[in-house]
Amino acid sequence: MSIIETVNEDDATGVLAECYAGDLKELGYVSSYTRVMSVNPEAYLAWMGLVRAIVPQLGKRRYELVTLAAAQGVHSETCRLAHGRKSLSLFDEEQLVRIAADYRDADLSEAEVAMMEFAERVSRDSPSMTEADSLRLRELGFSDREIVDITLAAAARNYFSRALQALAVEPDVPPGLSDRLRTALLAPL
Repeated sequence: MSIIETVNEDDATGVLAECYAGDLKELGYVSSYTRVMSVNPEAYLAWMGLVRAIVPQLGKRRYELVTLAAAQGVHSETCRLAHGRKSLSLFDEEQLVRIAADYRDADLSEAEVAMMEFAERVSRDSPSMTEADSLRLRELGFSDREIVDITLAAAARNYFSRALQALAVEPDVPPGLSDRLRTALLAPL
């Protein structure tokens, strides 16, 4: 558990209250990661602004697939669980279990698999990436903007995941995740 002292929901004001209200609206509870980031809500909102600048062009489906792959690459339980829950609005549970267990064998398009491989590699071994990695995405029809947004989405997930890991933030198990899906999300880590 993180040693960071957080602000209670009842005591939150201003920007922090907005952050907590956002979680309550979207998740139904205030997540442990939002509580820890409450120490610097302006930075948290700036990170969320980056994500909001990426998602519209990339689309929610692609964003969530990239996020799941990047979180797998950085071994982030928190992000795999949180985005597994968010992905339930885009995939039925059976396909999401398959994506979580092995996205290469989950009836995704070749382009989606390549995008996820790219995002996972950003998380595991970005220093060895070359233009060939981006070229593979281009060959599959991704525009330069989409390639940049895939990269930014993966890098943003790395940033946030690594911050949460470094601060020892306890992963939330979001309501609505079956035991089977939770196991599939965490098994590759």
